[in-house]
Amino acid sequence: PTLGVYLVGLTLAWIEEQGGLAAMEKVDEAKAKGLYDAIDGSNGFYRGSVTNPAHRSRMNVTFLLPNEELEKKFLKQADAEKLIGLKGHRSVGGLRASIYNAMPQAGVEKLVDLMERFRKAS
Repeated sequence: PTLGVYLVGLTLAWIEEQGGLAAMEKVDEAKAKGLYDAIDGSNGFYRGSVTNPAHRSRMNVTFLLPNEELEKKFLKQADAEKLIGLKGHRSVGGLRASIYNAMPQAGVEKLVDLMERFRKAS
């Protein structure tokens, strides 16, 4: 298991460089809050798949658009802007933004910006 131990060591060192677990938790909360605020503040254009805030994930934010046609159009525009992997699970549909620790705040801000522009244009 040498490789696994080595990779865990690199990951732990990276976490320390970020300010430790407490600092990473604050960043994760801010990323999720920004994305959920965009969904909740869209006047129903975007709808969160999980409506109870206590049950929402900080790592995988799932949401729906008013119809599948708009979802396909959104995904195409997202791909053009290098925001990839947003298509939801094949059995559930919708969209899913995975914002794990390696996703920087700037990536979430770019997605939120696209969501706002797309909503206004639709």
